[in-house]
Amino acid sequence: MTDAAELRTRTRELLAAHPPADTEPLDFLKARFDAGLAWVHYPVGLGGLAAPRSLQPVVDAELAAAGAPDNDPRRIGIGLGMAAPTILKYGTEEQKRRFLRPLWVGEEVWCQLFSEPGAGSDLAALGTRAVREGDTWVVEGQKVWTSSAHLARWAILIARTDPALPKHRGISYFICDMSDPGVEVRPLRQITGEAEFNEVFLTGVRIPDAHRLGEVGEGWKVAQTTLMNERVSIGGMRIPREGGMIGPVARVWRERPELRTHDLHQRLLTLWVEAEVARLTGERLRQQLVAGQPGPEGSGMKLAFARLNQDISGLEVELLGAEGLLYSDWTMRRPELVDFTGRDAGYRYLRSKGNSIEGGTSEVLLNIVAERVLGLPAEPRNDKDVAWKDLAR
Repeated sequence: MTDAAELRTRTRELLAAHPPADTEPLDFLKARFDAGLAWVHYPVGLGGLAAPRSLQPVVDAELAAAGAPDNDPRRIGIGLGMAAPTILKYGTEEQKRRFLRPLWVGEEVWCQLFSEPGAGSDLAALGTRAVREGDTWVVEGQKVWTSSAHLARWAILIARTDPALPKHRGISYFICDMSDPGVEVRPLRQITGEAEFNEVFLTGVRIPDAHRLGEVGEGWKVAQTTLMNERVSIGGMRIPREGGMIGPVARVWRERPELRTHDLHQRLLTLWVEAEVARLTGERLRQQLVAGQPGPEGSGMKLAFARLNQDISGLEVELLGAEGLLYSDWTMRRPELVDFTGRDAGYRYLRSKGNSIEGGTSEVLLNIVAERVLGLPAEPRNDKDVAWKDLAR
């Protein structure tokens, strides 16, 4: 299936058989998945038609024009952007058929159990243990900064299965059932007042070996697929011109001329151009993904995303003056999604501080860009060949 006209025909047949106005949204999404119009580049039977990824906008445009429901990608972004491509690449056929459909239609929310209190920037130093007992793995440990853990049905999890190996080689990758009685989710209240993140305690959590992704001990390799897709999904989101954080600032500038100064004008122009360059670069990156898997370029996009959000939100607060210091709502909530543009300037300013930490710290991403994109010499690493159990902690 490589023809845009045939894809339009398939999409119109879906709309005729399941009119959006008369069909429950979940039923429509299931029918769309079964028709191969969820991810057209995925295999037949798994939501796709093995078509070129570049043809997905053909389907999306037809469905948007018909007012068809979407799957609320902001709410299920971890599943769509991180779990799904990892399952597709490393999962068994049984795993793909069990998890991809409910993931895509939004029936099951996913979270990511990677970072730990002692293994954030140096993720490979993680200490959560998974010990095999027959066909089951028993997991003990703690994870932190886990978005959507309070909503999630499933989690992608990396744990140490062999402490006698160097840190990158003794890790395995699992699908964890968040309803297991040994999983405890505690909210982490942020500077915004909300608890969008969580810490997760794993005590005697039992994971069947059938829920392992990749070979035992190759979890770090599997995790790289997740991490590269995560950075692309964060830094390379498709947005229109003046979408994202630059939109509210530009709107205030146009609507309230009394706030303008020459200095703020120059800074806004600079940031507007940088935001547009980042948007177009993200579009180019997505086009490159059509030909294969994401690479380290996503780290550069994620770096730009974090810096721009922080600079733009800082300018917005300064532009609004005393009004920018107001904060509308400090209620402790556990939200289902992050909404930057639908909130006030104070929220955007505070929330953007986390952008340089989540999805890979800016310091780590700078190293990735230096070594894997620019080809600069790697930093000395004295612990690469040392058994994890012998590392100083």
